[in-house]
Amino acid sequence: MISKVGGEAALAAAWTVALVASLSVLFIGEVLGQMPCLLCWYQRAFMFPLAIVLGLGLWWRDARVGRYGIALALGGGAVALWHMGLYAGLVPEPIQPCTATGPSCTDENQLVLGIPIPLLSLIAFALVAGLSALSLKETRS
Repeated sequence: MISKVGGEAALAAAWTVALVASLSVLFIGEVLGQMPCLLCWYQRAFMFPLAIVLGLGLWWRDARVGRYGIALALGGGAVALWHMGLYAGLVPEPIQPCTATGPSCTDENQLVLGIPIPLLSLIAFALVAGLSALSLKETRS
């Protein structure tokens, strides 16, 4: 059971970030019609479960759910970091996972309010990981 108010607040904040990120990419894909690239799909594979797992942890008042938040966020963050390297041109062309026939990781469609989607994803995963870790720290104190 989550015993400290700070731990529960950190977990609620992590869940909120994961939920907003999940709903945002669904809006971009389903409403705006922007098809995700391969790396976006991999990031979604980490973000969507975060919204569910952290939400259930809050519902059940499970203080240990932050562990799963950290693990999933680190995995998704690694993919987002790679994606950001690709967007910034730091990843050499021969090892880019996107094909010429599919959606591109480097075109102007990758911007939301002038910020690259890979960077937004990286920030979201970093926030979820940090808040999940904080939720664990707060429950131990």
